[in-house]
Amino acid sequence: MMSIERALFALGGTMVIITSLLALFHHHYWTWVTLFIGFNCLQSSFTGFCPPVWMMKKFNMKTEAELALEKSES
Repeated sequence: MMSIERALFALGGTMVIITSLLALFHHHYWTWVTLFIGFNCLQSSFTGFCPPVWMMKKFNMKTEAELALEKSES
């Protein structure tokens, strides 16, 4: 099972690649979405609030710590 931390890196990387390509080949305004992603990463490092993590928890994804705890209990 993929952890929230790994899924968050995958989502962030995918979104940066997609919006960068859209900015290069479609319209330069897509750069604003890339900047928003970067700003969200920065603010979440200070506040601990990250909307994608909230959504992942709603879908019952688990953190690395929760997965390690499950593994040690089995």
